[in-house]
Amino acid sequence: MFPENFLWGGAVAANQCEGAYNEDGKGLSIQDVLPHGVKGPRTEKPTEDNMKLVGIDFYHHYKEDIKLFAEMGFKVFRTSIAWSRIFPKGDEETPNEAGLKFYDDLFDECRKYGIEPLVTLSHYETPLYLAEHYDGWVNRDLIGFYKRYVTTVFNRYKDKVKYWLTFNEINSILESPFMSGGINTPKEELSQSDLYQAVHHELVASAWATKIGHEINPDFKIGCMILSMPVYPLTAEPSDVLAAMEQDHKNMMFADIHVRGYYPGYAKRYMRENGISISVTDEDMEILKNTVDFVSFSYYVSVCATADPKKNVRGEGNLLGGVPNPYLKASDWGWQIDPKGLRYVLNTLWDRYQKPLFIVENGLGAMDKLVQGADGEMTVEDDYRIEYLRDHIRQMEEAVMDGVDLMGYTTWGCIDLVSASTAELRKRYGFIYVDRNDDGSGTLKRYKKKSFHWYKKVIETNGREL
Repeated sequence: MFPENFLWGGAVAANQCEGAYNEDGKGLSIQDVLPHGVKGPRTEKPTEDNMKLVGIDFYHHYKEDIKLFAEMGFKVFRTSIAWSRIFPKGDEETPNEAGLKFYDDLFDECRKYGIEPLVTLSHYETPLYLAEHYDGWVNRDLIGFYKRYVTTVFNRYKDKVKYWLTFNEINSILESPFMSGGINTPKEELSQSDLYQAVHHELVASAWATKIGHEINPDFKIGCMILSMPVYPLTAEPSDVLAAMEQDHKNMMFADIHVRGYYPGYAKRYMRENGISISVTDEDMEILKNTVDFVSFSYYVSVCATADPKKNVRGEGNLLGGVPNPYLKASDWGWQIDPKGLRYVLNTLWDRYQKPLFIVENGLGAMDKLVQGADGEMTVEDDYRIEYLRDHIRQMEEAVMDGVDLMGYTTWGCIDLVSASTAELRKRYGFIYVDRNDDGSGTLKRYKKKSFHWYKKVIETNGREL
């Protein structure tokens, strides 16, 4: 039931796989001082325990990795451009040619195999200089720096990249202001007005990117990217239903503005009743009308909401908050597994926007064990990952049968990489095992997991064989 042109593939982020953090003129990004992930303490400078400094050394292994993606039959490969490879500090006038050349080579390698690059312009990797000297997206100057950056890469790759995403999981700034928004002010000291000012600046910058991209190449398809986390009421008590609606509004606001081009009434009410004051110009409101071509999102978990303070206990693994659902099992990292929630999300977004949808992250982080297979080759018997993905793909098919316009599906971490939330390598997502461990040991050799061969068959049959 999937359309013949369905874009099957996988996804990574530059900061989680590339490594080479200080090679070829690259500047530091905020990830280089986050050795313990989103919830751990920052460091003043890069330290050896930061697994992302080497990642899986995709920077030097990308040709062999893309060849493996092509063997699986990928139609699309989602990756990101590291902003600080192109503008090392972020506020320079002139880009770094060595950084631009790397992505030329990377996209050429994709196209050699008929793989469409899907490129995220800002994926949790704001240049560190912009965080430390401008306080990140709190500062309106970042709109201008971002415009210069996106204009540079749009022009450079206008004949190599068709699909673009402006910001990764843009709504995550509400919970992770440093990682998501490069905001240097400690979270506990950050005012709600400054936080929502940063939100506004990112939304305006995103709309500028859409406008600039369409002017450079009208054939570009430019989307927003939202962290999708459906919120169910914990009980049928009406107050819980309203609590779920209000929690969902905080996330949906970002997609609403990207698709509709203006602030919804519920967002204005929330800011008004919570004393949140932001600076908005007439030009800002005009620029926001440059709406996206499609809506992309990540999907890993669902959560519940309740108005009862005694029951309102946040789940361990939930990045955006939320109460655990008593009917669902959880992964080793506390993320509750809810395949049917994906069908629910797809229908909700389609009914709300009538814009094409793209699932650009979905997967299971697990502690894989490398073993010798029946053919004598080293592999991972990851039936648990196959089951997880199979269950979600079945719900995608149900949504397509419901009438949802679904463009494609890129599983997260199609090759093992460093986790964003915990900065671990033992939390593996990939179809390809990379021999590197949390203590820095390993050969970086790549091995095909059982799921590699399974996903190859899924793509080959366009989802008919799961």
